[in-house]
Amino acid sequence: MRIFVAGATGAMGVPLVKHLVAAGHHVTGMTRSESKRSLLEGLSATAVVADVFNRERLGAVLREAKPDVVVHLLTALPKLGPVRPADLVATNRLRIEGTKNLVEAAISAGARRLVAESIVLVYGYGDHGSTLLTEEAPVARTSPRPWLQPTIDAGLALEETVLSAARSGRLEGVVLRFGFIYGAGAGSTEGMVAMMKKRRMPLIGEGSGVWSWIHVNDAAEATLAAIERGRSGAVYNIVDDEPVTWRDYLNHAARVLGAPSPFRLPLWLARLASPYAAISLTSRFAVSNARARRELNWRPVYPTYREGLATLSR
Repeated sequence: MRIFVAGATGAMGVPLVKHLVAAGHHVTGMTRSESKRSLLEGLSATAVVADVFNRERLGAVLREAKPDVVVHLLTALPKLGPVRPADLVATNRLRIEGTKNLVEAAISAGARRLVAESIVLVYGYGDHGSTLLTEEAPVARTSPRPWLQPTIDAGLALEETVLSAARSGRLEGVVLRFGFIYGAGAGSTEGMVAMMKKRRMPLIGEGSGVWSWIHVNDAAEATLAAIERGRSGAVYNIVDDEPVTWRDYLNHAARVLGAPSPFRLPLWLARLASPYAAISLTSRFAVSNARARRELNWRPVYPTYREGLATLSR
């Protein structure tokens, strides 16, 4: 197939391009930076430089690429990952305005399918209890803090744009709700590793917040599976097999990295120092991957954080 990857030089884009090329697909990778053209060419992809907000240029490169499938991996996160709501503003715009532009350009170029990256944050910050969240779980229309909602709304806007195109029959739209991506090349992982080695990554409260993670290479494999086998109009949770508390995750990471054990920061103090970190790291995002396993015939190579974190020491 001819596949166009928007966001091809990001943490997710690079491994996906590698998987797509290895699977025999013809890949066109889009980047906003001329300096990254050689990276894509080195991966045996055709490189194009364009900005998703430049609709004329975007339409032109897509028409020239003539893709069967478009993959939307566009984000604009800080190099070491987001630590405050302001760090997500640019990505929010990409998910709202950028998605609309990309979907329309894909349709105009004759693409059959579009696969888009969403995130499990759409289920909402807070305590969802011990039950695994499936794709049928309600999404968050309100948040415990108003400044959290724009990020959720942006993810939901992305999903609605893609799924609306699927419902109208204009495009086979597939949404992937990724867990928290980690692994080599993922900015949030690099930031966490640097902080842990300097003993600056704290356990907030009792470290009882629960996250569902996904190794970056497993996320790329799941995207390839969605390209080839995803059901139009479907949403898939892409997470590993074992949600984990921050206490277990950070303590294991410290052992793997040979870093000091994380220090404990009282919740009240964390709320004063970094309200965003306090609520993010105490929320519970225990998510099920059953639908993706069943419908995409996908299995994570790194089924838990233990196998995935071991790759950081190699």
